[in-house]
Amino acid sequence: MDALLRFVLDPAHRPLAIEELRGWWDATAALRATWTDPFDRAFAGGACADRIGFAFVCGYTEALRALVPDLLPGSITALCATEEGGAYPRAIHTRLVKVGPGRYELSGRKKWATVASTASSLLVVASTGEEGGKNRLRVVRVRADAPGVRLRSSTAVFVPEIPHAEVEFDGVIASDADVLPGDGYDAYLKPFRTIEDIHVHAALAGYLIGVARRRGFPRDLQERLLVLAVATRSFAHADPKAATTHVAFAGLLEVVHRLVGEIESLWAAVPDAEWSRWQRDRALLRVASSARAARRERAWSILDSVAPAGSPA
Repeated sequence: MDALLRFVLDPAHRPLAIEELRGWWDATAALRATWTDPFDRAFAGGACADRIGFAFVCGYTEALRALVPDLLPGSITALCATEEGGAYPRAIHTRLVKVGPGRYELSGRKKWATVASTASSLLVVASTGEEGGKNRLRVVRVRADAPGVRLRSSTAVFVPEIPHAEVEFDGVIASDADVLPGDGYDAYLKPFRTIEDIHVHAALAGYLIGVARRRGFPRDLQERLLVLAVATRSFAHADPKAATTHVAFAGLLEVVHRLVGEIESLWAAVPDAEWSRWQRDRALLRVASSARAARRERAWSILDSVAPAGSPA
């Protein structure tokens, strides 16, 4: 952690002013590769960014690497889950069908996939059919340029540096090795929501420390941003399904909200091009806020229903 904090605090460190995601990703690859842990790469990647969009992509990509550790190092991967009805199990209609020994066919359409148009590989959530009244899901890994994969770029509502795409799969062939072990929802889709939050906020912390350092904001504010980074790191190895993780992380997000407000009050006094981008893109911080709130309420409900240790049954 010491080396990581020294890296983001280095006054000689300046993010590269590159307008396009792929160019920024390639230019910062060596710096980010210095760190072996996905959280650390997300944090360092945020510090290498001069806009929240690039920081977000770094956090998102490293979250997927935390979820699936054997992803190709340095690559951009996209999780393809969302369909017309959403990303919960009943909404997933993309099908993965076994067509021979060790051979599968993937067919369907994903309405929205973050960074898919820039990714080299895709993690696709697909149904293998119903079992016991439930839609059984698996996750299959396919190349973004595999035969039968078609991508149509989508226009971003905000944060234009983050590409999105609609993805169609028309009889894409996969092997046993491409189908990840475990249930597609319980082992991947459900925990990823929390893992993504943690790693995106790691990248956000790195980015905001860079903002504060470059503009000479008060040291006590920089210190609290460092505390935020260290605290967020503790969640990287917590159980992403645990109720305690969700309620504790909700508390951390309250701290983030207050720190962002302090930074904005200082930054607004010395506006620049980066401030304009921040104003344009800050709505990214509210994405999935309702889902986070729902997880928080469910978590408290679980914790409130458990009798404290040593209390009467």
